[in-house]
Amino acid sequence: MIAPYGSWSSPVTVDMMTTASVGLGSPRPSGGRWYWAESRADEGGRISLWRQDADGTRIQLTPAPFYVRSMVHEYGGGAWDVAQSTVVFSHLADGRVYRSVDGGGAEPITPESRTLRYADLRVHPDRDLVLAVREDHDPAHPEPVASIVALSLNGGNEEGGTVLCSGADFYSTPELSSTGGLAWTEWDHPNMPWDSTRIMLGRLVGAGVADVQQLADVTQVAGGPDESAVQPRWTGDGRLLFISDRADWWNLYSFLDGETTALHPLEAEFAQPQWMLGDRPYAVVDDDRVLCRWTHGGSEHLGLLTLSSGTLKEQATGAVAVDSIAVDGDTALLALGYADRPAGLSRLDLSSGELTEFRRSSDATLPEGSTSLAEEVSWSTPAGPVYGLYYPPTNAGFSGPDGELPPLIVRSHGGPTQAATAEFSASYQYWTSRGFAMLDVNYGGSTGFGRQYRNRLRGGWGVVDVEDCAAGARAMVEQGRADPRRLAIVGGSAGGYTTLRALTTTDVFTAGISLYGIGDLEALAKDTHKFESRYPDGLVGPYPEAVETYRQRSPINHVDRLSCPILLIQGLDDKVVPPNQSMAFAEAARDKGLPVGLLMFEGEGHGFRKAENIRRSIEAQLYFLGRVFGFQPADRLDGLPIDNLP
Repeated sequence: MIAPYGSWSSPVTVDMMTTASVGLGSPRPSGGRWYWAESRADEGGRISLWRQDADGTRIQLTPAPFYVRSMVHEYGGGAWDVAQSTVVFSHLADGRVYRSVDGGGAEPITPESRTLRYADLRVHPDRDLVLAVREDHDPAHPEPVASIVALSLNGGNEEGGTVLCSGADFYSTPELSSTGGLAWTEWDHPNMPWDSTRIMLGRLVGAGVADVQQLADVTQVAGGPDESAVQPRWTGDGRLLFISDRADWWNLYSFLDGETTALHPLEAEFAQPQWMLGDRPYAVVDDDRVLCRWTHGGSEHLGLLTLSSGTLKEQATGAVAVDSIAVDGDTALLALGYADRPAGLSRLDLSSGELTEFRRSSDATLPEGSTSLAEEVSWSTPAGPVYGLYYPPTNAGFSGPDGELPPLIVRSHGGPTQAATAEFSASYQYWTSRGFAMLDVNYGGSTGFGRQYRNRLRGGWGVVDVEDCAAGARAMVEQGRADPRRLAIVGGSAGGYTTLRALTTTDVFTAGISLYGIGDLEALAKDTHKFESRYPDGLVGPYPEAVETYRQRSPINHVDRLSCPILLIQGLDDKVVPPNQSMAFAEAARDKGLPVGLLMFEGEGHGFRKAENIRRSIEAQLYFLGRVFGFQPADRLDGLPIDNLP
């Protein structure tokens, strides 16, 4: 059927992103059982732990009201661990760490506290030990205090655990060897973990938690002012592995007897930016093999690295995204994302190479010929090449009229140190199946292209990212892939800032949608959480010394240059980007007489978790674009107040 772009009837519903799908993550094999985490939008985003036994029986280990999540660094991560049928997890409601043995009831092992949070958990039942990153939010401190602590698995941690490491601003990844060596990552303001970190090594004094008083022989083994060294792991023979970008790319290294060795130099990234704790980009199989992932551009790969020879053999998976690698004996569990279908959890038999999916995030399928597949694209800028993924409008039942070009949604990802990948996304298919083209931009500063590419954004936030997105939109127009009159830019958080900045510094885009985006950099520098409180120092400049740059690059101060409709969507409980920024930007646009919509959600923070709010947000965006781009969506949509729109 021939129909205007944007008005196509689509098989992709909002339910495919909410009630018809679950979020899956962090699969772990242990003792012949498989464990993983699931999140459900129809339960307000609640995360629970599940176990599958050898006979295929599945058990929910943490039924409601348990919510397995940590708020360390506000983004959390590493909220649970398992070993020898013993599970430990952090419960969001009270921040306490709980223990569950062999699927039994959960009991708290940390005291009631309004200030203590725990993440990056590591359980060692044979030592009666849980290692954790602890964050103390006592208001008596100028900012939350981080440390690595030892907890007794059997409780009695009245003081919130025994402090092993303290003094640095941030900690992650406490990894214990079989002989008592402890390795971890630490870093200080104003650095982020992808800028400059240190990997430290010490030795636990004492056999059990009650005897642990301190670490001995603490030394730095990697990292420094211009090096991001992350993800330490131990082999059974006492070799310490880690990932470092000392040679531009995050590659694997080993440290033994004072010597550091590059294991397989490659122009690829073996790690991701550590926005959340608990990432598992590789796993030790035995003393000579590591199962690891790597990425360059839009796709990720999986393979076995042999330490003695340095050879890397790729494992065929059919996936474009690999996450959360964990190994127990000959069994590896991992999360895989595909280009043409929803993600799932899979088991890899390391002895045979057989790969079996055992849990899928959604059973929803699209009609043949209705899935838009990402195409790797690039374009030139004065700073060098920029990379992106283009999704053409695709629907087996529709095509656009002759001579009409599709509207284009340019997506500026968050972070800004994140990356666009080619993984199937129902939210992307929602748009492409309705007749939109999409361009997912890996602007300068994105991960996946080495440290130099990542550093292109240092000091240039609000300039480099905007230029790269605008140039990408122009390139798609020049290539006949998009209608120049219908170019929208959309982004959330840092991507929302890029959106607002693009709308106030360029004339490329004809509409914009900002989800919890940053409108006032100076306000952000004054009012955000500890983890990101100094992040703008590297992206913009030190504050308050560079206050004029902050003001000059704040979209709120340049609303006079805004000349197209805009929609702002925001959670009222957002602690990362305070909601007053979206309110102020909407008011300024409204006063100027520009079409503006403002949608606020109670009970939502930085990103939306409730199914009804996700639905409302997505449908509001479609309604908004239909009104400003002049097409009638096929969907039945609730209206949205758009001020100053005839």
